[in-house]
Parts: sequence; structure tokens; C-alpha cells
Amino acid sequence: MRKMLDAGPYAYAKACGILSKSFMGKRISSLSGLHSLSELDTLIFPNHHSELPGKELLSDLQNRIIARAVRQILVIIASFTKPPEIIVRMLRVYEYSDLKTCINYIISKKKEPPRICDIGRFRTVNFDAYPDIAEMIKDSEFNSLLSEDINSIKDGSADIIDIEIKIDSFFYQELVKSLSELSGEDRNIVRRFLADEISLRNCTWALRLRTYYNMRDKETVKRLMKINLFTRTDREISLADDALKSLDFPLDTRLPWESWKWKNLLNPEESGVHWKADARHFQNAASQYLYKHAMQGFHCLPMSASSIFYFIKLKQFEEDLLTSIAEGFALGIDSTVVFKLLEVS
Repeated sequence: MRKMLDAGPYAYAKACGILSKSFMGKRISSLSGLHSLSELDTLIFPNHHSELPGKELLSDLQNRIIARAVRQILVIIASFTKPPEIIVRMLRVYEYSDLKTCINYIISKKKEPPRICDIGRFRTVNFDAYPDIAEMIKDSEFNSLLSEDINSIKDGSADIIDIEIKIDSFFYQELVKSLSELSGEDRNIVRRFLADEISLRNCTWALRLRTYYNMRDKETVKRLMKINLFTRTDREISLADDALKSLDFPLDTRLPWESWKWKNLLNPEESGVHWKADARHFQNAASQYLYKHAMQGFHCLPMSASSIFYFIKLKQFEEDLLTSIAEGFALGIDSTVVFKLLEVS
């Protein structure tokens, strides 16, 4: 049975209003005629005026873009007396990201901490204790997750890739667990999205490791997120399977990939050009696939937990688009070229 949230109508109406002013859907076209960081800054923040030079403006603008997304998500979450666990988990992706950055800084012996997103009362990590990683995570769920890594993080010998994979896997495992709190329709809608997202993240990572680092299959397998999920018919599936299957396919011949689930997201063959798997193309195509899925999902069950889940995903997609365009401008790349690189239409 469909279950409406206690503040569902208000939160959904508020979310619709925020999305209508966001840079997605038809409004994406307003970004295509821009040529500089200052123009992008003025479009997103018309009441903010900055005199910072290019590199400093890039960092400042990206931080404001992220803070803007977090504020808008918090506005929706504040509508609920007790927000669903999956919604809180979605917000806390910013805490997970900040923790990974802090760990990277600690390993690199950086004295000053990175800029931290303010997620209000939902924060569980004591970032003020930086660079004492043990004190930072003492009262959080990360304490047990990273208990065996604390010493290597402190002395700088930890493998940051392995740490990040562990944290990412935990984030998605907890999201999958929180599905049990949702009603039937909500659970099925969100479960389909998470199954695709986790599978595609694994596939993207496997392709990147093979094409950029020439990593052997055995090493690639170790770095995949080993997450299982039960389908609506209670069949357990591994969300690493599609990535594992991709390891059997050659990187320089497209024909064998025709039997693969995500073949349509691979770069197409071009006449007169020898085909090679393009990890960047696949990653961007996967992002566009998930974005379109989220756009459809937001309107599927209005005023439900799944609609708010998709609202947060859409704000995070917008954030990624805007920060990517900003990076492009900083490198002297026109927005039209950035759109092409990101497979944005």
C-alpha cells in the first residue's frame, strides 16, 4: 500500500518549487551560452559579487554550489518531525565525502583541514578534532568501520583508494538496509534505482582501473563494492556481477560487449577509427542514465519518501554539473565543449 509521509504534501510542493528554479531539464540550456567563471557565478548567485582571481574563484564558487545544494536539501528535510532514515542517509553523503577528504589530508600530512559541509544536526563526525582521526570518529559509526585503519592513517601508510572504497561500500550498504523502512511501492521504486546506481559505479570503477591503471583482474575484483540486494521477488542478486562480467571483455574490440547489460552506455564505434573502451564516456553516459531515471522517479509517487529521495539525487546531479562546468571554465573550456564531454543534452 502506498504510504504518504506526515509532511509529504508540503515537502513535495517545496521540492517542486526548488527544482523549478534549478539548472536541470529545460533550464540546462541557460548554461550553454556562458564563457567564464564570473558569468556562471552571476547566473547561479545573482546577488553575490566576487573579485577573487580565477583559481581562488573556482574553489570559492564550487564550495558555494555545494553549500547551496545542502541548504536546499536541509529545507526539505526540516519539513519532517522524524525524516525517513534513507533521506538522512542521502544527506549524509556529504559527511562521508568530507571524511574521505580529511583522511586524504591526514595521510598527506596537511596541517589545515579541508572545508566541511554544514549538514547541521545530522553530522556525526567531530571534524573539529582534525587531524586526530581517532577522536574525529570516536562517537560515530565510522569508529568500528575504520578501527583497523586508524594507525596507518595516522602514520601516512594507508592506501587511500582502499579506505575510500570501504567508506563508499558502507554508505551504499546502509542505504540498502534503510529500504526496509519504506512501504512497498516506495521500496520497489528506490530499490531499482539503487541497484542500477551501485552496479554502474562498480562497472565504471572496473573500467577505469583497467583502462587508466592497467590493473589486473584480481586486483580490480578486490576494489569492487560487494553489495547484495533482494529483488521484489525476494531473489538475492550481487551488484558487482555486471562489473565482474565486464572483466571478460577485451578493451579494444566492441563486438564481445554486445551481450553485456550496459552495452548501450559504451562509446560507439566510429567509421575508420579503431575502437577502444572509453571509461570517461561510460561514466558520463551512466550519470545521464541515472539522471533521467531520477527525473522520472521524482514524479512517480508524489508526496512519498521516494519522491524526496529522488529530489536529493537531482540536486546532487545539478551540483555535479555546475561544479564540472566551473572546472571547465577554469581550464579555459567553453560550456558547450563541457556539455559535450559530459554527454549532457
